[in-house]
Amino acid sequence: MVRGTTESGIGQFGGAPASVEWGVSTATMPLYWMYEAVQSSLGPARAMAEAGRSYFKSPGNPLSQTPWGRKVSALCEVFERATRRYGKPEFGLPTTLVRGQRVVVTERAVWSRPFCNLVHFDRALPRGARKQPNLLIVAPMSGHYATLLRGTVDAMLPDHEVYITDWTDARVVPLSEGAFDLDDYIDYLISIFHFLKGDCHVMAVCQPAVPVLAAIARMEAEGDPYTPRSMTLMGGPIDTRENPTAVNQVAIDRGIDWFRSNVITMVPWPHPGVMRQVYPGFLQLTGFVSMNLDRHLSAHNDFFNHLVEGDGDSAEKHREFYDEYLAVMDLTAEFYLQTVDTVFIRHALPKGEMTHRGKPVDCSKITRCALMTVEGERDDISGVGQTQAAHTLCSSLSDDKRAHYLQEKVGHYGVFNGSRFRAEIAPRIHDFILSNEPGLAREKPAAKPAPQPAEPAAPVAAAAPDLFPETPAADSKPAAAKSSESKSSAAKPAAASKAPEPEAAEHGPLSDDLTRIDGVGPKLQQFLNEAGIFHFWQLARLTAEERAALDARVTPAGRISRERWVEQASRLAKADQPG
Repeated sequence: MVRGTTESGIGQFGGAPASVEWGVSTATMPLYWMYEAVQSSLGPARAMAEAGRSYFKSPGNPLSQTPWGRKVSALCEVFERATRRYGKPEFGLPTTLVRGQRVVVTERAVWSRPFCNLVHFDRALPRGARKQPNLLIVAPMSGHYATLLRGTVDAMLPDHEVYITDWTDARVVPLSEGAFDLDDYIDYLISIFHFLKGDCHVMAVCQPAVPVLAAIARMEAEGDPYTPRSMTLMGGPIDTRENPTAVNQVAIDRGIDWFRSNVITMVPWPHPGVMRQVYPGFLQLTGFVSMNLDRHLSAHNDFFNHLVEGDGDSAEKHREFYDEYLAVMDLTAEFYLQTVDTVFIRHALPKGEMTHRGKPVDCSKITRCALMTVEGERDDISGVGQTQAAHTLCSSLSDDKRAHYLQEKVGHYGVFNGSRFRAEIAPRIHDFILSNEPGLAREKPAAKPAPQPAEPAAPVAAAAPDLFPETPAADSKPAAAKSSESKSSAAKPAAASKAPEPEAAEHGPLSDDLTRIDGVGPKLQQFLNEAGIFHFWQLARLTAEERAALDARVTPAGRISRERWVEQASRLAKADQPG
């Protein structure tokens, strides 16, 4: 899509652009004004409903104790909440737990531009506390505020210095601040990376996966020293041709002209952004709700019943969810239309046709910034495979700088929030960040001599007696009896110091491809080989003590248990058995 100007909305990248005309149709131009008129006309009715709710809920009113009184009060609250305009929620994260100690968290805007503030969750850590990695969470600019990622921030706070992009509602940005499109979004990201001096790891949730990948590709191509150390892309539309969803199909079927003619309107007075062309939040919210209308109607019916029955906990959960869900922001027309065209219609990034300020976005230039992708098995917004496609594009990254994880039994929201995110996804992201953070990753143990290729490996307990000092060796000799042999056998590889057991030969080749285990790359396979493990069956037969001892030596520690290497190895061993 061609804009009338190539200037950016951020000072250090060329100054604020002039207003850009995107061709608002006569049908959509008055739409926002009509919406504001309806909101104003409902004001008195909402005030009456709120007064009625208070009256019929007051303990001094005898009717409040009757079924009829509770129903009237509940009806008034449902009406008031269904017709109000919801403002931007707060993050509401006053404290967090760091290494067993509860510390105070203070929100601070440390970088600011017209369309975005960078918020730092400053933790009051005790003096002398060890440095933790800087994590930049790039929130989606897709309708909801950054507070939608409250749970994401909360889960990452104990182990990281967390920053988040807090995007500004376009209707409060004066037209004099200029336009803001996808190129400007990428400029903002590059500026933030410069502000953090590259000492950061990036987590992009959903929509920003594309601009984050593009920004890092451009920085790597230019040899920018402030390139982030790693990026984690979560449920993002990198290549929407992979397993397309209903959302993707709508964009393809309707085309960019339909969106320009039917969803773009102008901000009315008295908002500060009056006359700015936007994709308004209320239209986005209509789309969100219409996708699952039955579910929302049922939820409000249940809310009414909870109020009548006096189920305060259930009613409060409903309020908390919809206070967030119904709070939406306007997007600039240029950003929305360029994103739809570039990402969902032309598939410019995976085709190698995407540009930024006229320069190609070539992901094969990425060699320093590690890549992790996360997807949800039941994601109906970004289908399985769409985010993983980033690995194909980043063809120059080494295997030890890439990882992919598919979370079972979660939808789009569950990829970055909820119990499975906290228990399964967040620890993996933390491990990935640590493995790419200089000075924080554990030092690997000194390598042992490789086993002789002509002899099969013995079982792991015998192959690496130093790894499991609490486990008796296969010959069951006392420690004192074996100490005299240690010097003479020190120069020999542990796996070759014993004759192979007969059943070792029954498991096929001399070595299995351990990289078939999800989470094991060439370097980790080498680590396992150095520990005397060459076969799936050896991993599958580890005892709990042996697994714990091996887990302590992996960088970062705990991966074997979290990624279920033993269980995966067991399945692979069975699958490889003949017959």
